[in-house]
Amino acid sequence: MYRLEVTKPTQRELDKLSDKELERIVPAIRSLGENPRPRGSKKIRRNIHRIRVGDWRIIYAVFDKDKLVIVGKVARRSERTYDKLDEMF
Repeated sequence: MYRLEVTKPTQRELDKLSDKELERIVPAIRSLGENPRPRGSKKIRRNIHRIRVGDWRIIYAVFDKDKLVIVGKVARRSERTYDKLDEMF
């Protein structure tokens, strides 16, 4: 079991979402605590991964040594979704 942390900017983005969007995104984030590399996840760089939830992307870092997953961004897919990845964590 991994400990989950959500960055403050990500929490602010989640707070803006509709209930319908949250119903899909929050369970996906919680499942990362059980399995940080679920089927369909994609490794972007070193320890940074992403999962898709419809048009949304959840970008997160996995720290196996510490049993920690940090969610760094939740955003709709766009040209800028993956900008500044190193600054998130």
